[in-house]
Amino acid sequence: MSQCVTLSLYRFGPVRHRLWAFTQMGLARRSLARTPGLGFWKLCGSGVGEGFTPLPNTAVWAILGTWPDEETALRQTREAPVFARFAARAVESWTVRLTPTSTRGLWSARAPFAAEPSAETGPVAALTRATIRPRKLLRFWARSPGISAVIGRDPEVMFKIGVGEIPWLHQVTFSIWPDTAAMARFARRGPHAEAIRAVREEGWFSEELYARFRVLGDAGTWNGGSPLVRAQEAA
Repeated sequence: MSQCVTLSLYRFGPVRHRLWAFTQMGLARRSLARTPGLGFWKLCGSGVGEGFTPLPNTAVWAILGTWPDEETALRQTREAPVFARFAARAVESWTVRLTPTSTRGLWSARAPFAAEPSAETGPVAALTRATIRPRKLLRFWARSPGISAVIGRDPEVMFKIGVGEIPWLHQVTFSIWPDTAAMARFARRGPHAEAIRAVREEGWFSEELYARFRVLGDAGTWNGGSPLVRAQEAA
């Protein structure tokens, strides 16, 4: 069996539901820790941009989790109490299921993803998670909006979002691409390539993780439909 990774996104409407979601960043931890089959997990807020962003989006919250297999992931993200509570209050929710194909680095001093190299056919996803050194915050956030704008304009990206555990310091960017070639084209050009060089030369991050995934499927809707189906239809 291959590990399955899920990213579940929830969009909340009324202010009372947004406030409820904010409180769950602390209160839901016990329920997640007790969810059968759930290994590594993180509760995250989101940003208003397309990738790393300093401005919070109070409407969108996320749960990332790892599972022993896709069947367990599909069942538990639909039926486990904590996921059901989020979905019941959200005006829209979407979960994408992934299997890791490569990973490098640590997240909270752990290696959460069990990668199994395989032929990457069809849509692929990329996740970057970083802990930004406090003394590098200004330089990092001066550079980040350019990357966010570029990925937002890229016609090949199928989906993109920036989430994070702690605003400003702990950031995650997640994107889905039609294939590895499209992902590589974005990584090699413009502000993104310049930022990667700066990360290496100036030591922006105290901890970082880069992972790639094969996209297995999704459930629910985002912006009125499945981002995977929408991108395939547009192609």
